[in-house]
Amino acid sequence: MKRFFNILFGAMAMLAVALISAFLSMRLAIHGREVEVPNLAGLTISEASHAASSKGLSLNVENRFYSNDIAPGHVLAQSPASGATVRREWTVRVTESLGPQKVSVPDLIGQTERPASILMRRLALERGTVAQLPADGEPGVVLAQSPTPNASGIDRPRVSLLLSAPEDPDYTAYVMPSLTGLTLATAAYRAAAAGVHIASIEDVNLPAPTAPGGAAAAPVAPAPTTAAVPPGTVVDQSPLAGYRVVKGESVHITLTH
Repeated sequence: MKRFFNILFGAMAMLAVALISAFLSMRLAIHGREVEVPNLAGLTISEASHAASSKGLSLNVENRFYSNDIAPGHVLAQSPASGATVRREWTVRVTESLGPQKVSVPDLIGQTERPASILMRRLALERGTVAQLPADGEPGVVLAQSPTPNASGIDRPRVSLLLSAPEDPDYTAYVMPSLTGLTLATAAYRAAAAGVHIASIEDVNLPAPTAPGGAAAAPVAPAPTTAAVPPGTVVDQSPLAGYRVVKGESVHITLTH
């Protein structure tokens, strides 16, 4: 009997050791795959990509904004923030600085869509949301644009267009409501009530970046807008509030992250 208990206790001890070893191995495996996100602010995109890959992370340039403080081609902001702990192979999203705004927003009103798009590409401007409004005359003509011609102090190289469309007897016009300052759920409800729907959402995360030397750089556009509102708040929309929109039209919004 005594020998039986000795064997039983020995087996239980071996099981306990095995369980503890498995637990420690699991913790080591989990935490061994975790890394600290490096500070990429102020680095060139190439330097930031190298710094991220050295930690087992990948880099994705999600946005490009104008900045009077950060040189073009350098990281303006990042998400997750530096110092955050993430798993290896995590994607760090960054915003690239385009430097100060140097290009003048062209006057596209009255042009058809194709020449307007070609001109924007020539000026390194991106085409934003394109909406249509039934109107007399030739279809596909730019009726309005945002930003307006020759606008200064814009935050990004993106121009949204409102194009003419053939008259539709079943057409129902709506006035685009203001969604800025709302949560995503409230914005979606208000958009639906106006006959439109949110089709695309862009996150923006622009805290005041930290310079490579450790000193805080001056806030960059549009940091004054996003820093004052909580995460998950709409800070931009296209079409803009007040525009006439068609039932079922798509809306693009930008949320703080």
